[in-house]
Amino acid sequence: MKMAVLTDPESAAGYRLAGMEVAVAGDCEEARRALAGLIEAEAYALIAVDEALLADPGHAVRRQMRGRDVPVLLPVPSLRAAVLEAGGDGKAYLRQLIIATIGYEIKL
Repeated sequence: MKMAVLTDPESAAGYRLAGMEVAVAGDCEEARRALAGLIEAEAYALIAVDEALLADPGHAVRRQMRGRDVPVLLPVPSLRAAVLEAGGDGKAYLRQLIIATIGYEIKL
């Protein structure tokens, strides 16, 4: 079984570059339909769902999940929300992420 990510169009390219199978949704209703389709495909053991699209993916598709153990639905923090927490400045967010990851500040 495989893993998939349900995310917004802006984040999709990053997940694809990481080798993930990606489903894209622009809003909550589109995300519900896409998630239901991924569940019905019965090809995934884990589906990561962008919290900005569906904060509680299990609740959004509880009817489709009835009687199923897989896939596991994992809400993941939204990139958009993380940037907003950094004051809405994308460069500041990247700077903080690089410092936290490698311990050094790199001039961007």
